[in-house]
Amino acid sequence: MLAARWIKRPEPGEGGESGEKSGGHSHGSDSKSGKFWQKIDGAYTFMLKLSMRHRWAVVLICVLTVASIVPLYNYVGMAFLPDEDESLYQINLRGPQGTSLSATQSILDRIARDVRAELPGVKSTLVLAGFGRGRGPNVGFINVSLAPVKERELSQAEMINRTRAIARKYSNKDYQVSVSASSSIAGSIGLGRGGSGVGYFIAGPDMTRLNEYANILVEKMKADPAFRDPDSSVEVGTPEIRVAIDRTKAADLGVRAGDVAQALNIMAAGQIVSSYSEGSNQYDVVVRADERFRRDRSNFNLFTVASTTGGTVGLDRVVKLEEGLAPSTISRLNRLRQVTVGASLPPNASESDALAKLEQYVKELNLPAEYVTGVTGQSKELQKAYESFMLAFLLSFVFMYLVLAAQFESFIHPITILLTLPLAVPFALLSTALAGQTLNIFSALGILLLFGIVKKNAILQIDHTNSLRAKGMNRYDAIIQANRDRLRPILMTTLALVAGMIPLTLGTGAGAATNRSIGILVLGGQSLCLLLTLLAVPVFYSLFDDAGETKFFRSIGEGLGKMRDAITRPFSAAFSSKFSKKEDGSKPSDIGDDDLVEGGRRA
Repeated sequence: MLAARWIKRPEPGEGGESGEKSGGHSHGSDSKSGKFWQKIDGAYTFMLKLSMRHRWAVVLICVLTVASIVPLYNYVGMAFLPDEDESLYQINLRGPQGTSLSATQSILDRIARDVRAELPGVKSTLVLAGFGRGRGPNVGFINVSLAPVKERELSQAEMINRTRAIARKYSNKDYQVSVSASSSIAGSIGLGRGGSGVGYFIAGPDMTRLNEYANILVEKMKADPAFRDPDSSVEVGTPEIRVAIDRTKAADLGVRAGDVAQALNIMAAGQIVSSYSEGSNQYDVVVRADERFRRDRSNFNLFTVASTTGGTVGLDRVVKLEEGLAPSTISRLNRLRQVTVGASLPPNASESDALAKLEQYVKELNLPAEYVTGVTGQSKELQKAYESFMLAFLLSFVFMYLVLAAQFESFIHPITILLTLPLAVPFALLSTALAGQTLNIFSALGILLLFGIVKKNAILQIDHTNSLRAKGMNRYDAIIQANRDRLRPILMTTLALVAGMIPLTLGTGAGAATNRSIGILVLGGQSLCLLLTLLAVPVFYSLFDDAGETKFFRSIGEGLGKMRDAITRPFSAAFSSKFSKKEDGSKPSDIGDDDLVEGGRRA
């Protein structure tokens, strides 16, 4: 309806005939749109003819463009998720072992009070002591809720930086305070609500050496500005009493190690020895040392253990007590003890670059062979996502080739189309770099979308070229005319796509960072690569068409054609027989392929 109202009918002789002068379009040359289009068409025709005269120069430009993917990718880097402003972040506190719950609560309250007083835009704070990593009385965290993005002047990243300045007043050798962004997406896939960061684990048999390695890594990360709030999972400081059995003396006295362990278990933890029933309820009877005897190690000599020779022996005669410090929790990986080192990253920082630095620090430790290392948490998900997308890209090329080969009935033209897809990647990376962003799982989806648009444009160009050649036009004229005819629809779809990406790029509010990571990549990538792909497709088409005329490729084509005929002939014969039976109801006779062809011609 709008086209019928807006587009004027051309006067006789103004256009309407497809030709090189008008570019195959029926807009009058006197109209403003016609004059504007003639300038675009003339400029494109000039560049197209120039490219066809210097085909290998275009190939060289394409090769250099594809080669720029490596430095651009290294500059941009990768992140698992974009830095989304969710108006929520977390302050974590960890104190020394033995800190009371009330002391932890007091420090958290003071930090929360300073945050509310010094930072504009803080909506509320939620203080939880005794919860967090380790769930002990010495740990806790503060959930800081911010006002909506439109109601505050500072972004979430700026609020976090100011909060770190407040946290430094409370951070010392005893207390560690860290600040991390909140990510609901990471929480929904089981990575916790922490924001972007890196994590690395070291596993081995000796916990003491693991603690040393972790401390070295943390110190190196603190000196590197690429990391924020580095920390390890080791919490050495829990007092404990180690019991060492003197096995020689125990053997002389007839005391078994198992009996010693059982006696210690009864003394400290207790043991169920019986049960009794009262009404419908049944209760366990637990034997355990009284609390006043368990708290004082001087009472240890009052406990005895049974001897195989008869009688009892005092525990202090067969064991030695040693006081020391130990981690509150011990994590294991494949029955090996492990420690985890992690840190937050600055806004829009590359997780891949930070992870590479951390891996370099680990290599400098020169770990023994019995120690194993690896990424964990969000860093592990980043590696898995990278591998999955590389596989997706590879499979997408394979499936596109199969579909295009069936569509064009050619094994060469699909290669022409697929060669244009890598040309879009450098421009996508360039637009991402200019916007100060990193690649993530959402922008990777944008690359797949970009592939689809570039492939569609190439199909339009090649399909129309083949149509004109089938009508008797020579190859050069068909290439020029077909690409001029398809320039307008390609520009229309490109402008429509770019216009659709502008709201995603300029949008604010919830989910803006996610939308922006897709919008910037698609908008910049398609806009910047358009001219190169419009010139590269006809050049590649002519080069591969020349290659297809060589003896080598003709023999390959004939062999593949015979293979195709051998595969499809049984199906064609079966279909023809079934069709003949339905027509006359008689039993189909043996009909050869030549008879079928001749019959089709007579029909």
